Amino acid sequence: MHIVFLNPQGNFDRLDSYWTMHPDFGGQLVYVKEIAIEMAKLGHKIDIITRLVIDSSFPEFSEQFDSYENVENLRIVRIPCSSNEFINKEQLWEHLDEWTDNIINFYIEEGKMFDFATGHYGDGGLACAMIKEKKGIPYSFTGHSLGAQKFDKLNNNFMNFSELEKKYHFTKRIIAERTAIKYSDKIFVSTLQERDEQYSHKLYFDANIKSNPLNFIVAPPGANTSVFAPYGSNKDGEDLYMKIEKTIKRDISKSRQLLPFIILASRIDEKKNHIGLVEAFSTNVKLQERSNILISLRGIENPYDDYSSLKQDEIVIMDKIMKVIKDNNLLGKVMFMSINSQYELASTYRYMASRKSVFVLTALYEPFGLAPIEAMSAGLPVAVTKYGGPSKVLCENNKEFGVLLDVHDINNISEGINRLFDNYQYFKEQGSKRVLSKYTWNVTAKIYLKAIKEVVSNPYNVNVEVPLYFKSKDLNDLDTNFIIKRYE
Repeated sequence: MHIVFLNPQGNFDRLDSYWTMHPDFGGQLVYVKEIAIEMAKLGHKIDIITRLVIDSSFPEFSEQFDSYENVENLRIVRIPCSSNEFINKEQLWEHLDEWTDNIINFYIEEGKMFDFATGHYGDGGLACAMIKEKKGIPYSFTGHSLGAQKFDKLNNNFMNFSELEKKYHFTKRIIAERTAIKYSDKIFVSTLQERDEQYSHKLYFDANIKSNPLNFIVAPPGANTSVFAPYGSNKDGEDLYMKIEKTIKRDISKSRQLLPFIILASRIDEKKNHIGLVEAFSTNVKLQERSNILISLRGIENPYDDYSSLKQDEIVIMDKIMKVIKDNNLLGKVMFMSINSQYELASTYRYMASRKSVFVLTALYEPFGLAPIEAMSAGLPVAVTKYGGPSKVLCENNKEFGVLLDVHDINNISEGINRLFDNYQYFKEQGSKRVLSKYTWNVTAKIYLKAIKEVVSNPYNVNVEVPLYFKSKDLNDLDTNFIIKRYE
């Protein structure tokens, strides 16, 4: 089969440029890349379609075609859309009609359309719906994280609705997601909990799950076990280890430099709740006596000197972290390091595992939690938020594969991490077994392919009519009261 992945949000290149450095370059890019590679290895023709960007700030995305080293049957195809410069995901909605027309024309010129499309995030799903309406090609939707959950976290009794709408364009996003859900042939979720919590939300429930729950396919993401291996790879090197040790000597007090670390490797984002971990650490003497903190901060070499190049939202979070550090005498106990690729991250995990360190994710909500799986694959025991998908990943049939945290309770966070250290070898082994038995990308790709083959081999009436306002260049007339009415 010829399968395409539609991803107007974020970009792909062979070096995974800017991953974790920009909010548009998050975990869903890892997800798409790894499934696409596994599908290609299984003999299918795969295209990852994204935007062509001719922008001096993002020079890696200026060529129409790209590929991954030593991967056959897979190409990255960049299709022009609107202006050449990079556009943040919140600004893309009104350009998707043009983008999908350009995608269709590209394949017409090549001489053959693809068999199936997979849409990721709301904009990719909406693009799939548009192509289905125009050409009758079936598609699946993988929402990753739906807008309603983010809205609920940030909404404060609608007192700040106008501000949120202006910044995040929630109305456009949620109506786009509803359209993607309604006309999809299959919807992929990481867990049943994701289906039941995200897609049963009052802003989506009538769009699909109520009328056709069988459309949902559970396909848990996996770890790239060749990259996130517990033992060294050819990407490991003395330079990285020297960098780690040099940073330890820079940030950590001499008497504490042999202690293990609590690793926070997610991007600086309010919903990732770094501050919760730092506050929990600040109040627990036992945790401070046995460990330091390592926070990944890509692109910033020494935030104790300067982090002014971060985005304003990130600066606000860093200001809070630094205040907790200084107010609670944590200088010499918290280390920041710029980790610039998946390979560096995996190597850092291995190095830290040799020091009996742990991985912690204190996100307020995590739809699935790929990062903990990668950490477990590399040999680190994990303590992760209980809110969202990790509750199913780390606990099944009363068996624990890591420690679940109530991230709204700093005492629960510190007690959970202490428990992880107290039972280090047990949780290390449990995590490794869990990944190898259930969470690899090869398994995920096979689940996708089985569902896709069912759709392609049993086509039904695929003619749909996408709401006309998504075919307009101007979406400013959308009724922003849509969300408010749904909550009444």
